[in-house]
Amino acid sequence: MNNIFSDRISDVPKSFIREILKIAVNPDIISFAGGLPNKKLFPVSELQEVTNYVFESSGQEALQYSNTEGFLPLRKIIAERYKEKKGIKILPKNILITNGSQQGLDLLGKIFLNKGDEVILEEPGYLGAIQAFSVYRPFFKTVKLLDSGLNISEFSKVLSSSRPKFIYTVPNFQNPSGISYSDSNRKKISNLIRERELFLIEDDPYGDLRYTGQDKVSFKKLIPEQTILLGSFSKIVAPSFRIGWVVASDQIMDKLIIAKQASDLHTNYISQRILYQYLIDKDIEQHIKKIKDKYNSQRKVMLNSIEKYFPAEVTTTTPEGGMFLWVTLPEEISAMDLFNIAIEKKVAFVPGGPFYINKDDINTLRLNFSCVDEENIEIGIKRLSSAIKMAMN
Repeated sequence: MNNIFSDRISDVPKSFIREILKIAVNPDIISFAGGLPNKKLFPVSELQEVTNYVFESSGQEALQYSNTEGFLPLRKIIAERYKEKKGIKILPKNILITNGSQQGLDLLGKIFLNKGDEVILEEPGYLGAIQAFSVYRPFFKTVKLLDSGLNISEFSKVLSSSRPKFIYTVPNFQNPSGISYSDSNRKKISNLIRERELFLIEDDPYGDLRYTGQDKVSFKKLIPEQTILLGSFSKIVAPSFRIGWVVASDQIMDKLIIAKQASDLHTNYISQRILYQYLIDKDIEQHIKKIKDKYNSQRKVMLNSIEKYFPAEVTTTTPEGGMFLWVTLPEEISAMDLFNIAIEKKVAFVPGGPFYINKDDINTLRLNFSCVDEENIEIGIKRLSSAIKMAMN
């Protein structure tokens, strides 16, 4: 029966993270594997209050079909936040509300990619993007990430030897590495792209979650005509709403709307109405500050615990924000082998392999610090350190 399925689905990898989460549900396991926001920080009572208001004031309308582009007042708020926080002028008509930013990736793949088209990805890269684009059977070209961003020499060589449709980036607190591109790195990337017929996708789900350092310039300011923005409320309000968005030019937006109509007509309308009511009635910036204070505390505990317990041969990134940090083991240590030892010691993480294209036996791994309390972070890092020492012996 295997030949009944399409060729394209055979090329799409399973979400290894989702498979790991099945193992990590054991309550005895301290899991650094998920990329989940901390559920204790969800604004439950505020959302319940505004939900009641939406049903009482406009329930019949809010339960009806809606337009594909998304609730206009919500798109206006997103545009206003770009102007206030990043100094970028965006018109609401250039914003499409999507079913999470993951759907944005799928729609972009749908409108841009034919089989065999080239796409540039960061290495390591976001697993969700690898999955979404793989459906369209492109040829992935990867560029290594350094502490300051893309390896410019590698990027230049890839551009010289190929004709990619777009490059996909997570320049702020990248998933999985936690690194952020420096302003200098962004300018060099922009200068190289400006010379070519090439789009840059700037995916920014973590941009509001900065704990230290200064905000960096958006590619949308550097190369506005060639930048497509992706955003999400999943990390700063609630992921179950599945409210994300794409910012694109008129020409691209026309194609995205057609693709979305073919996919699901429109994003969950009642969620859009509830989220909009929350944003106008409540103080989102105060809520974001609460999240940032908590995650920063958890980040510090993880970094301090790593310094305290990990062998000196193990290195990590030091993220200025977001939800992840990246661990590099000695070259001879397989992160997958380490994972099996770690599970025995009741601690979980994501081995680095799924974040690479066609590479196995990787010596890197991702840790999430947003979803475990401070006390258990130290316990979990101590367990992981014990597993690493076993793997090294």
